[in-house]
Amino acid sequence: MLDGIIETIKNFIQNTGIAKLFNGDVDWWKYAIMYIISFVLIYLAIAKKFEPLLLLPIAIGMLLTNLPGANMFHLDMWVNKDMTVLESIKAVISQGGFLDLLYVGVKLGIYPCIIFIGIGAMTDFTPLIANPKYFLIGAGAQLGVFVAFSAAFISGLYTLGEAASIGIIGGADGPTAILVTKTLGPALLGAIAIAAYSYMALIPMIQPPFMNLLTTKKERQIKMGQLRNVSRIEKLVFPVLVTVVVGLIVPDALALIGCLMFGNILNVCGVTERLSKTVQNEFMNIVTILLGISVGATASAENFLSLQTVVIIACGLVAFCISTCGGLITAKIMNWISGGKINPLIGSAGVSAVPMAARVSQVVGQKEDPSNFLLMHAMGPNVAGVIGSAVCAGVFLSWLG
Repeated sequence: MLDGIIETIKNFIQNTGIAKLFNGDVDWWKYAIMYIISFVLIYLAIAKKFEPLLLLPIAIGMLLTNLPGANMFHLDMWVNKDMTVLESIKAVISQGGFLDLLYVGVKLGIYPCIIFIGIGAMTDFTPLIANPKYFLIGAGAQLGVFVAFSAAFISGLYTLGEAASIGIIGGADGPTAILVTKTLGPALLGAIAIAAYSYMALIPMIQPPFMNLLTTKKERQIKMGQLRNVSRIEKLVFPVLVTVVVGLIVPDALALIGCLMFGNILNVCGVTERLSKTVQNEFMNIVTILLGISVGATASAENFLSLQTVVIIACGLVAFCISTCGGLITAKIMNWISGGKINPLIGSAGVSAVPMAARVSQVVGQKEDPSNFLLMHAMGPNVAGVIGSAVCAGVFLSWLG
């Protein structure tokens, strides 16, 4: 009996996470680094309030997937090129863990699209409808996407699909980056998602130096006129028109654009207030949790700690900075053509981070002139940036998917 008890205790000890961590089968120091990264992200989310709604679930997902022996997520089931998506899902149902089941929504592209419905419902498209020329700023702010894509591919570390996934970080749009990466570079999803959302959270720190560098004091003090009134008909026609045009030109972008415009219609039509509030709050909050924790689960020690991850983070930062500069330069050119009627600061809002980038334009503008209000004007390029990054994603998926 005593031998049986001893054997039971030995088996229990051998099956603990601590024993698995130090039994020689894994590099314990890699897991230690991942724990530190998780704790840093948790700190940034809670103490510094850097994108806490997504950064905190991502950090917890990263922590859970790196606890040895838990077997909550199996990346090999999702990146196995010999298995179809259906075969991967069947394997997950029979052998997978809890996080594997949640990841199905990422793999099928469900979560990012639902997030876009919520974004559409929460975002005011009026500034863009009033000034459609802001589409040019949104297009100019996609410059970093293609620069980072080219740099990543030239490095020789990535396939074309993986390089495209890295490039999308420059659009500053987390859901779009996730949707592209889950198709074109699933093994890189953890690093790309963390880079994308980290840079979105750091917008107030990254963008102002470039805004001050590329604009003069006189330009930063430009006051823009009041937006023209936009009719209810225009608000209803715009999302439908954009959906049709994008669907006909770039069908692969329709999943994101269609959901974005659907959410906006729910908000502006005036007859679906309950649905609009639901997708803005409860529905979006639930999906945000599922998306964050399942994306964080892809950042396993074996997959995350590599030269590829370092290059992804570097390329992502470069892409984001170049996109910011692209938007600012485009706005400067438009200001020159208009005879000084457009404040170039709104160009930095051409990246897709809604509404953080528009708020930064407002803050920097008011530092030069406290009576200057740029927020609503900056929302035009900001919405254009959302549409622009989704179109870029559609182009990559059509070309490489």
